[in-house]
Amino acid sequence: MRRRDKSWNLSHLTDSTVLLWERRSGESVRASLPGNKCQGVGMEPRGFGVMFICLVLGLTGEENLQQAVLAQPENLVVSEGETSVLKCEVENESGIVQWAKDGLLLGPNRNIPGFPRYSMVGDPSKGEHNLQITRSRLEDDALYECQVGPSETSSAVISHSVLLSVLVPPKTPLLIEYQANSTVTWVAGVEYTVNCQVKDVRPAAEIAFSKGDDSVLEIESSTQPGSEDKLFSTEAVLRITPQSSDNRKWLMCRASNAASLIPAVAGFAMNVLFPPDPPVISGYEGPAVKAKDKLKLTCISLGGNPLATLQWLKNGEVISTNWETDSTNQLSRSFLTLSLTAEDNNATVTCQALNQVLSLPLQASFTLHVVFFPEEVKIIGSSSTPERKEISLSCSTTSSNPPVQLRWWLGWRELNATEVTVSEGNHGGKITVSNLTYRALREDNDLQLACEAFNEAILYAKKASVTLKVLYPPQKIWIDVPPPETRFRAGAQVKLTCFASGGNPPPRLDWYKDNKMVRDGILAPTGPSGNIVSKELLLATMPSDNMATYRCNASSPSRTQPPLTAFTRLHIQYPPLQVTIMTTAKEVRRNQTLKLTCRSGSSNPPATLTWLKDGKKLNAVDLGQKKAEYGGVSTSSQVTLVAYSSDHGQRVECHAYSSVLSEDVNAFYQLNILFPPEFSAEQPHAVQVAEYEVIRLPLLISASPPEVTYRWSFLGEVILTEGSPRYHLRDGGSLEILNVIRADAGQYAVRCENSEGYSETTISLDVQYAPSIRSIGDPTTVDLGGTAEIVCQAEANPAPVGMFRWRWLGDLERSLEEMGFELRSEGLVGRLRVQKATRAHAGLYECQVDNGISPAARSSARLVVQFPPEIMKSPGRRKVGAPGDGNSSATLLCHAQGVPPVEFSWAKKGVALDLQNPRYTVLAERKASWHTGILTIANVSSVHDYGLYTCTASNAMGIDALNIQLLDIGRPDPPTQLKVVAVSHNWLALEWTPGFDGGLTQSFRVRYRWLGTPSFLEVDVFPPQSPTFTLTGLHPNTPYNVSVNARNALGESDFADGGVGLIVTTTGITGEPIEREPRTPSVPERDGLVLPLFLIELLGAVGGILVVSGLSLVGCLFYKRQARAPEGDGTKVGAGAKGRSENNYFDSKWLKLGATPAKLEERSSVASTSPTCFKLQILKKGSVVLAEPPTSPWLSSPELHEYEEVRVPPKYTGERPHYSAWYPEEAPWDPENEGPYQQSRRSLAGYEEIMPIYDPVADSPPFSRIRTVPFEHLGELV
Repeated sequence: MRRRDKSWNLSHLTDSTVLLWERRSGESVRASLPGNKCQGVGMEPRGFGVMFICLVLGLTGEENLQQAVLAQPENLVVSEGETSVLKCEVENESGIVQWAKDGLLLGPNRNIPGFPRYSMVGDPSKGEHNLQITRSRLEDDALYECQVGPSETSSAVISHSVLLSVLVPPKTPLLIEYQANSTVTWVAGVEYTVNCQVKDVRPAAEIAFSKGDDSVLEIESSTQPGSEDKLFSTEAVLRITPQSSDNRKWLMCRASNAASLIPAVAGFAMNVLFPPDPPVISGYEGPAVKAKDKLKLTCISLGGNPLATLQWLKNGEVISTNWETDSTNQLSRSFLTLSLTAEDNNATVTCQALNQVLSLPLQASFTLHVVFFPEEVKIIGSSSTPERKEISLSCSTTSSNPPVQLRWWLGWRELNATEVTVSEGNHGGKITVSNLTYRALREDNDLQLACEAFNEAILYAKKASVTLKVLYPPQKIWIDVPPPETRFRAGAQVKLTCFASGGNPPPRLDWYKDNKMVRDGILAPTGPSGNIVSKELLLATMPSDNMATYRCNASSPSRTQPPLTAFTRLHIQYPPLQVTIMTTAKEVRRNQTLKLTCRSGSSNPPATLTWLKDGKKLNAVDLGQKKAEYGGVSTSSQVTLVAYSSDHGQRVECHAYSSVLSEDVNAFYQLNILFPPEFSAEQPHAVQVAEYEVIRLPLLISASPPEVTYRWSFLGEVILTEGSPRYHLRDGGSLEILNVIRADAGQYAVRCENSEGYSETTISLDVQYAPSIRSIGDPTTVDLGGTAEIVCQAEANPAPVGMFRWRWLGDLERSLEEMGFELRSEGLVGRLRVQKATRAHAGLYECQVDNGISPAARSSARLVVQFPPEIMKSPGRRKVGAPGDGNSSATLLCHAQGVPPVEFSWAKKGVALDLQNPRYTVLAERKASWHTGILTIANVSSVHDYGLYTCTASNAMGIDALNIQLLDIGRPDPPTQLKVVAVSHNWLALEWTPGFDGGLTQSFRVRYRWLGTPSFLEVDVFPPQSPTFTLTGLHPNTPYNVSVNARNALGESDFADGGVGLIVTTTGITGEPIEREPRTPSVPERDGLVLPLFLIELLGAVGGILVVSGLSLVGCLFYKRQARAPEGDGTKVGAGAKGRSENNYFDSKWLKLGATPAKLEERSSVASTSPTCFKLQILKKGSVVLAEPPTSPWLSSPELHEYEEVRVPPKYTGERPHYSAWYPEEAPWDPENEGPYQQSRRSLAGYEEIMPIYDPVADSPPFSRIRTVPFEHLGELV
């Protein structure tokens, strides 16, 4: 088919060219033709179905044919997730083709926007417009039709409506009661219910249960609508009664419908519990077993889930709970080994099997029959009897099975039993008893009488035996004792021995003292010796043994006959048993008469009585002797005493002495004499104590009775100690006072009283306390040249002579005596007096009071010395330069020192300035006694402002004036007062006074020469404004001509002192070491750790090694630098500075002479011919510190060399300067101005010895300002 294209103008279209196509949906499609093709451009909801027909822009010249659907779509059934294709082939296509879903037009776009899974597939040129739906879902289940829109040549065409059915296969079924793929435990024979659900499928699922390989058909199934339209849910209920054969099988729920290829399954394994088989016991064969044999038994129980647990019981008691299981053979097994005893006879042995299913265990049992012999055969009855008496014995056995027979044996003879009986025994056995009666003879003594038991079933015999004892009495007794006339001292050891012969058993020997058996002596039986027995009595004699009868009895155990007896008597000597002192007086008071009676106890022989008091013998009356116990004698004596209070508590002794025994027995009577309180001769009457401490006012008293009441009073008032926080009554009546204060000092009275009377005394309390300063004259003011006295009044106790000390609190340690002060003290008043006071006396002084009680008191007072103002009038301060161009400003400074405060006034050419003029600004500053007046003139005019200005400083003491000339800027004035402050063999230190700087920043240049040189060598001073400089690299013992000049931006000044210069000769080299480094400040010793000597030596050695190593390293570096040093002896020096007084230098460094800054290199013409390395430390405000060159041997050579850069030693790094900044451009320092108010002056104690070295030379005011530190710390060299 050929087509002809023809262009159409859309503006020619009328309403007749638009066709509206309404369908069931409330949407419409509007079509347009971009180019030569129709394309759906959008869908607009209108409330009614409207679709714009494609506007044809080209017409063909061929014949127009009617459109038709050549291939109709068909109903289609797919499963969820599959791809669906509905066919639609259009013949003679001229209209727009699109699909409708349930009346909703999907649009002519083949990609179908809004439906990402929908698209039209096929070849459009062939009219193929198939609808393809990927991953079909339930929402795709609908009626579909293919629609072809009308055209100019053909009407619209619509295909058949077809139904796309989407089936949803079942997913994994849901088991309600149980978890899928788990193991469920059931009990066999019990019915269980299983619910299986399949939700949201289409069509409804069919559910079936299977058990292992068997199908279970008996289920109850129901179907309900699903969670969405067109879906269904099915639930099936299975009722099952598991059997033991079902154990370990799987119960599966299977769900399927038309959409599923294979059914969905879910299930679980059944663990069916069922009981085991009854147990079976093996290992017991015979009807009887023997005791002490081992019996091995085995119990087996088959089957059961779980397998049975086994336990053994004997007579109902558990004896073993050990078992094992065999899963392969499905059985439980337990072993039991029994060591048989008599107790096991007739015992019932049981094996029980039990698992979770059984409520009662299954068991198997049998009864043991044990043959056993009696454990014991014993003879009952006494085996001892008197001769020719009958003895009756009984022989019995413990239980045995079967019963035993008994036989009697005496020695080798068999005796006939009188009676034999058999009775029931333990453990099912029998007890056998045999009785024997026999008349014993003396010949049967010590024969064995045996009872023998035997059992024919066991073929074993057992017997018991006793030794027959036939009793008869002893025949003789005698004793071994000292002779009757022997005398013993009490406490002596006496041995008495008793012997007896004959008798069976051996006779019993007992010792008696006066018919009382001896039990507290030492009995030592010696035992039989053949047919003789003996017994010793080791007797420690006592007074009671004197004339006592000791008897030994030998008795037969049968006691059928009286005992045999032997006895003796002892003679014992002993001292008095006791001494007793008696009196009839119940109470003894001071100065009364007392009678004491002494009576000794029984003694043999009689004792002699003696009275003693304080070691002295007393006169006594003998009262005679009396008979006493144990056959001894008692002696009595009496003494008469007069009682004194000093005798209270002393002892009166009575001694009873036996001259025969040389032994003394004594007693004492302690005198208890009643008297009122008495104070000791050592009673203190004065007590000292430090304030705030605890003091106890002691009492040394004696009294009887000792119950004493104490009443303390102070200043006539009674001190109540009970409940008092400060006053406490201690033991002995002492008064304790806590936290003693000075108000407690005074007389304390005490009254001591007991039942016999009272006594009184006084004690003086002296309270000592640390000093305090009540007043001090602060400030103390005195006119210059007057007499000043600072009075310090203290309060202290004690107040010793010399407790006042005065100290100067200035920066430097100063002796008050050397300053002219006179120190006086009178009691509690100390005075510091000075006559003809000077400014040096002004300052802060400390009064210290120390009376030996810590802490010492301190207070300070300031001495103010009033003097008239003095203005600094150095040459540089008399001129001020400023351009007179009308734009610049000039500042005139006037520095004055004075007390009281100074006021400034300004005048020009003798006429006071009009300070109302806005061009004049006047300020005043004050720091201690220093005052600065500042006059600032704005817009300086050479015509109006140049001239002579007068600064007047005044106070109550007087006035002073300074003329300052304001002029135009120009060259600086030459320096003045050039001097040498120190000299060595290769360097010298210079100092000068700067002149007027010309109104600009000035710097200095030093020139020098020596004989033989054609011209001067020049060196720029660094820092540029420094008034000091150290010239180095010089030859020893050589005269030099040295001078200095100043320069600024407008030119140079003449050289100092008219250009004549100084002639200075360096020193010669000597063998004495030259101090080149500043001395280390002394550090106070610290209390605490002190290093041991060996550690100090070790550290010293290590330090020495480090120093040598450092010097070697520096030498090597120097040698390398010297080797590559450039030829020539010129060295250019200098450095630029940015301001006159604002330069601040903090870093310490080494400056190399050869490294001259570029800005100053052109201005440095000639350098030193002998350069040397210097250590420089730049401090604040232009103040400088110069360190000497090192004294290493390689520096002593005058040959030319270059210097290495080395860091400053650490001890100076980061140190603050030891002095305040001084501005040399402002004014030279005047030593007379350095008074007590100049607090900025500081010095280290360690440098005081060095300072005098330079004092004779450095008498210039500028250099004295910075000489508070060693010279080596004063400069930096360039």
